[in-house]
Amino acid sequence: MAGLDAHYSAPDIEARILAAIRAAGLNPEQRLSPEALGALDHFHTGGLRASRELLEVARIRAEDRVLDIGAGLAGPARLLASELGCRVDCLERSPDYCAGALLLNRLTGLDERITVHSGSALELPFPDDAFDVVWMQNVGMNIADKRRLYAEIFRVLRPGGRFAFQEMAAGNLAPSYFPLPWASDPADHFLVSAGEMEALLGECGFAAELFEDSSDAHLSRTIANATPAAAGQLGLAVFVDDLAKKAGNARRSLEEGQVRLVRGVFAVMRDAGSPE
Repeated sequence: MAGLDAHYSAPDIEARILAAIRAAGLNPEQRLSPEALGALDHFHTGGLRASRELLEVARIRAEDRVLDIGAGLAGPARLLASELGCRVDCLERSPDYCAGALLLNRLTGLDERITVHSGSALELPFPDDAFDVVWMQNVGMNIADKRRLYAEIFRVLRPGGRFAFQEMAAGNLAPSYFPLPWASDPADHFLVSAGEMEALLGECGFAAELFEDSSDAHLSRTIANATPAAAGQLGLAVFVDDLAKKAGNARRSLEEGQVRLVRGVFAVMRDAGSPE
């Protein structure tokens, strides 16, 4: 995983974030709103808008306990915690991103509702039946063992719980443009087709409530966070190197059908007390 560790490395991320916040005219000594940070902390296809769209279909309640896998800087977690009032656990493998998430949770006053854990999605550090919802955006393309990933998600969800996600799926051709936002080279890039994804989820005990290809809808819009923000504005370029090239390659891959963008909500088909 050395390639991924380097890809998601952001040295001095706390200093970079604080400098960018001040350059944007915000005061980190005063409580910041999650909305004001939206261009910075939603590192996935479609940015904040995509997170809001997933929130609309995920049917998350204030009393739900949510796990965000591959949480990055925890922008979606802060969206959920601030707008719904639910508690969110974040799992992130990058130590730099964990540090950035902790900083932004504190600056938004949401650190009591959000807990950040360092770890692997293939070995979730949580007991069985711990969550009502698992949330994941643009993470699985870095994970080769999809069956184990989905089995772990199934394990930590309560009966009737839901897995809400957006993901890149394989298209008709192998991706040929690198670097991408999620991989510097093909060695860290693991896609399956939408059909394979749905079949694997079914084999792991999930049933689809929603599963759709949102590629065309995404391409019809101006991509959020697609290019480095202008001076004095917050954006992903604060911590993502070579952002313009990576985002351009991602759009070209989507336009040419090398990748597809899918969104889903899958429910756990297991009764309380029954074996998995």
